[in-house]
Amino acid sequence: MKKIIVALCLFAAAFSLYGKPIAEEADQSDEKSNVSYAFGLVLGSDLKQTGMEFDYGAFTEGFRTSVEGQEPRYSFDEAVQVVQAAFTEAIERQGELGREQENSFLAENGAREGVITTASGLQYEIISAGKGKKPLETDMVRVHYEGTLIDGTVFDSSWDREEPAEFRLDWVIPGWTEGIQLMGVGDNYIFYIPSSLAYGEQGAEDVIPPFSVLIFKVELLEILETQAQ
Repeated sequence: MKKIIVALCLFAAAFSLYGKPIAEEADQSDEKSNVSYAFGLVLGSDLKQTGMEFDYGAFTEGFRTSVEGQEPRYSFDEAVQVVQAAFTEAIERQGELGREQENSFLAENGAREGVITTASGLQYEIISAGKGKKPLETDMVRVHYEGTLIDGTVFDSSWDREEPAEFRLDWVIPGWTEGIQLMGVGDNYIFYIPSSLAYGEQGAEDVIPPFSVLIFKVELLEILETQAQ
């Protein structure tokens, strides 16, 4: 939502600078055409994330009306209210869909052989396990990991960066804090982390949508330092 609002503000600023009717824009330089296209591409990408469907003719009519100073259907304040209501409805609809997908995935995944579900709802599989020491909640650890969404999208990978991550267990999302304490040094697990133990209904910027189950392949390489509790 914040990104979309920023994009709309950028559009408003740009048009206040150009200040020419749309009909004249086609005759401008290639540079201006490219900039205009880029603005459209950015705004379109942001609006697509809401899941809303648009009437392109009506969208263009409102766009032209605003830029050319024609008589609008709504006052500016009324238009803002319509937009806010549409965004609110779209966000609620996405939230419902996200919750449905999350619940369905966790129910099906939790029934698979080898998947263990803890009291918090965290699910995990043991890929390989040894007899290494297990960390405490306040320990610093070094791990390799790959994080994906349930559709297979990779959003982060220390293996791709070729550099393990180091952090204290009580500084990360609850699913990691709980899950990595189950591991011993040298172990490899897969964690299926419910949104309630990750980024919840807010998600994380443009990377992780609301109500996302996060799937992490994790290798615990080392306990760096044990802190007194």
